[in-house]
Amino acid sequence: MHSLIARLAPILLVSAFALPGATRAADLVMVERAGCHWCERWNAEIAPIYPKTREGKLAPLRRVDIHALPDDVRFASRPVFTPTFVLVADGAELGRIEGYAGEDFFWFQVEQLLAAHPEAINTTAQP
Repeated sequence: MHSLIARLAPILLVSAFALPGATRAADLVMVERAGCHWCERWNAEIAPIYPKTREGKLAPLRRVDIHALPDDVRFASRPVFTPTFVLVADGAELGRIEGYAGEDFFWFQVEQLLAAHPEAINTTAQP
């Protein structure tokens, strides 16, 4: 029973974030570079649908080049691999996904990342 709850907890937490009226408190920063095969694959498989998803609404995508990292993001460490997806709230890195291993694994990783950082999501309903 405990293992079932442990497996469902991240999914339930992410689902709770999708309440009507939830407002954005975080961004998913995609660190990429020109010529990156895995970035191109992500762009083909995920980019068109990401903004339409629950995850895309909770953590909208912001793209940055690995050679021109923004000053307004405090990375825990300098990204090395592309793509790297960094969950950022209030300018600070909360967690990251390094690399892209395919569509199914990406969605699983994003759900895990959001579930691990509920403080990044403001679920207060707006009037």
